[in-house]
Amino acid sequence: MQIEVLYFAAARERANAGSESLTLADGATLTDLIAALNARHPRLEPLWPHIRIAVDEAFVADRAAALSDGATVALIPPVSGG
Repeated sequence: MQIEVLYFAAARERANAGSESLTLADGATLTDLIAALNARHPRLEPLWPHIRIAVDEAFVADRAAALSDGATVALIPPVSGG
């Protein structure tokens, strides 16, 4: 299945991309996606405890949640600013 990943703030910097499409096996979960992203972008790994994940514009806390074909997953680390 195809998943669109959107990167924001520090995740964007560490992945060196604003977005990308990934192909995952049918039935893949957020945990599977995270493993695939760690393999592609090892610099993301330290951020995972702090990243909020949204799937199709809804925040998801359960990383065992199944993904569906065509899903859009946004990775949103904490941000600061003034």
